[in-house]
Amino acid sequence: MTERAHFRFWPARLPHAITPPATSLWENLAVSAMRYPDRAATVFFGRVQTYAQLKASAERLAAWLQLIGVRKGDRVLLDMQNTPQLIAAHFAILRADAVVVPVNPMNRAEELKHYITDPDARVAITTGDLAGELASASNALPEAKRLHHLLVTQFTDAFDADVRGEDAPPEAWHDWLLTRHPLPTLDGGAVHTWADALATDAPLSPSSAGPGDLSVLPYTSGTTGLPKGCMHTHASIMHNAVACSLWGGVTGETIALVVVPMFHITGMTAVMHAAVYSAATMIVMPRWDRDLAGRLISRWRITNFTNIPTMWIDLLASPRFDQYDLDSLVATSGGGAAMPAAVAQRLQDTYGLRYAEGYGLTETAAPSHQNPLDHPKQQCLGIPFVSTDARVVDPETLQEVGVGEQGEIVIHGPQVFQGYWKRPDATEAAFFELDRKRFFRSGDLGRVDEDGYFFITDRLKRMINASGFKVWPAEVEALMYRHPAIAEACVIATQDSYRGESVKAVVVLRPTHRDLVTDQQIIDWCRENMAVYKVPRVVQLADALPKSGSGKVMWRLLQEAEARSSGAPVS
Repeated sequence: MTERAHFRFWPARLPHAITPPATSLWENLAVSAMRYPDRAATVFFGRVQTYAQLKASAERLAAWLQLIGVRKGDRVLLDMQNTPQLIAAHFAILRADAVVVPVNPMNRAEELKHYITDPDARVAITTGDLAGELASASNALPEAKRLHHLLVTQFTDAFDADVRGEDAPPEAWHDWLLTRHPLPTLDGGAVHTWADALATDAPLSPSSAGPGDLSVLPYTSGTTGLPKGCMHTHASIMHNAVACSLWGGVTGETIALVVVPMFHITGMTAVMHAAVYSAATMIVMPRWDRDLAGRLISRWRITNFTNIPTMWIDLLASPRFDQYDLDSLVATSGGGAAMPAAVAQRLQDTYGLRYAEGYGLTETAAPSHQNPLDHPKQQCLGIPFVSTDARVVDPETLQEVGVGEQGEIVIHGPQVFQGYWKRPDATEAAFFELDRKRFFRSGDLGRVDEDGYFFITDRLKRMINASGFKVWPAEVEALMYRHPAIAEACVIATQDSYRGESVKAVVVLRPTHRDLVTDQQIIDWCRENMAVYKVPRVVQLADALPKSGSGKVMWRLLQEAEARSSGAPVS
C-alpha cells in the first residue's frame, strides 16, 4: 500500500495490514469455546450462557438444519432482534456450511416476500413475535417460492421471566418479551419450536466451508429497485472481525454492550464476530432503552460500547443519569450519523472517552474507515481501515483528486464484497480498476484533509439517513405505489432535530380518491406495510409532481424546496 499521510496517526503497535485466519467463521466460535469453555459468552436479562454452551447449541441447531435438508451454500433467513438465539442460529447456519441471510425484524410481510424469493430461501429462523409476518409473507407467495420450514424461538427461551433488579427488562417491554406467541400456520411447510430443534439427536456432518465460500448475504437498497444481496465470503467477514478486534483493543476480558442490531452489518461484524473471535463477553439488549443501558453498564462493568450517536444523546438526557456508574467504559465508537461536537466533548471531559466515529457500508462488511481511538477527529469518517486503500476520485473520470477536493469515496480491501447476488449488471457498475486494483464505488461524495482523514460532503446516491438507518426513497416509493389511492409519490428527506433526517413523501392522489383519503390515512397504511424507520413522518398531498421534459420526476427540486423551508443545507 502506498505510504499516505494518515499513517502518522496510525494506532501504535497495530500493523497497517493483517493476514486473517484461513478458516471459516465457525472456527472462531469453536476455538473460543475450546480455550474458554466456562467464560460468559452472552448475558441476557441476567442469564449467563458460556462459550461451551453457545457452541453446543449452535452444533445442535446445525445438525437440525442438516436433518431438514439444508446443504452447503443454501441460504437461510435469520429474522430476529438481538438475542442469544440470534448468535446461536447465525453460527449454526455457518456450521451447516450454509449462508446467513440477515433480515431487519422491522420489515413487514410485503417487504419480507423479497427476502424469501430473491435468495431462494426455504428455511427461516425467527422469534415468536415476528413469526406471523414471515408466515404471512410466505403464504402469499406462489407455492414454488414458499418457505418449507420455519423455526420459532420465544424470548423467554433465553432468560427467566421472573428476573428482578438491575437485569430486569423495562416494564413497557413485558408484553413483548414475556408472551409466548402461538405458532403460525405455514402453508405447504412445517413450523418448529426452538426446544424441538435443540433436542435433535441427528448426527452432525463435518464442515467443509473455507475462506472463499459465501458466509452471509446481507441486503442493501439503492437508488432503484428492490434491495440487493451483498455476497460476503468467510474471508471478507473474517478480516473485519479480526481487524475490529485489534483496532478496538478487544480481548477475552472485554465486556461489550451489544445493542446495535446484529442483523445489521456493523453489529454483526464489528460487534458479534469480533467478540466471538476474541472470546469477549456480550451483554445483549434486544433494542435500545436508555435506562436499561445505564443499569447494565453499571451492573456488568461494561468496557466497550458500540452505538449510534443518538444513543449517547438519549442516555445523557436521562433524568436518572446520575444514578449510573460509567467509569468502567474504556472505548466507545460508532457511526451511521455524525456525533454532535458538544456531546463528544462532554464524554471526553467527564469520562476521558474520545468518541471514535467510523464509516462503512454493507458492501464493505462494516468499517472501511475508522477514527483512531487516540487521534479522532469530530464529524469525520476517520482514516482508511486495516488493509484498506481508500481514495477520493472524480465521479466522471474516476481519477484521483487532490487534497481537499470533493469526489467520490472509493474502497479497495479484503473486506469488500464479491458482488451483488443475481445482479451482474449492478456488480459491474459498482467496481472499476485504478492502479491495478479493484475499487468499490461507495456513492458517497467526500474529501481528504492534509492528515489523510476522510469527510463526507454530499451524496452521489439518493438516500435518507434517519438515526443511522439508511432509507432509500425508491424502495419506499415502490411500496407506496401499492396503495390504491396513490397515483404518484416522491420521497425526500426532511430535517429532524433528533433523528437528523426523517422521511417525507409528496403524494398525488388518484382523482377517484382525492376527497376520500387523508395524509394521516396514508401514514397509517405505510405503518402497516413497511418497516417503521421507512414510514414517512410527513405526507404532503400535491396536485402534481415536478417533471422533466422526458417525464422523470424531478425529486431534487422537491428536496431543495424542503431544505429552503427548513433552513437546512441541500444535499
